Amino acid sequence: MGPLVSEEQLNRVLGFLEAGKADGAKTVVGGNRIGDRGYFVEPTILTGARPGMKVVDEEIFGPVVCAMPFDELDQVATQMNQTTYGLAGAVWTKDVSKAHRMARAMKAGTVWINCYNIFDAALPFGGYKQSGWGREMGREALELYTEVKSVCLKM
Repeated sequence: MGPLVSEEQLNRVLGFLEAGKADGAKTVVGGNRIGDRGYFVEPTILTGARPGMKVVDEEIFGPVVCAMPFDELDQVATQMNQTTYGLAGAVWTKDVSKAHRMARAMKAGTVWINCYNIFDAALPFGGYKQSGWGREMGREALELYTEVKSVCLKM
């Protein structure tokens, strides 16, 4: 686990953790800054989080996971897709069929199955909803450099 990108991001992540606690989430592990030099935050697991909490509804961009129980897979996709963000997500399961079903249901630009943070220059990267427009990398990135024109002529 590396450092966060800046002091501003460090304070932002720590603010999310404080907001989660204030809203009733419990820290199972982590939740603190590491040392007084650099921008390190302990990997953190929160429980008791639910939709409507800042730690669930917003993009933290820090080492924080909200562990939320569920009964049905459809419930997971519905809750996930209710956020205004959709950069990336991951599915962890031994059942490949369930993994692909979840990947289809998730409104996210990248879905990892049984892995996380894997990138390849041939794969497009970008989010859905308020997590970004367009794609970086891959063939789709070339679209950023094109201008498409439609011309209609009535004969």
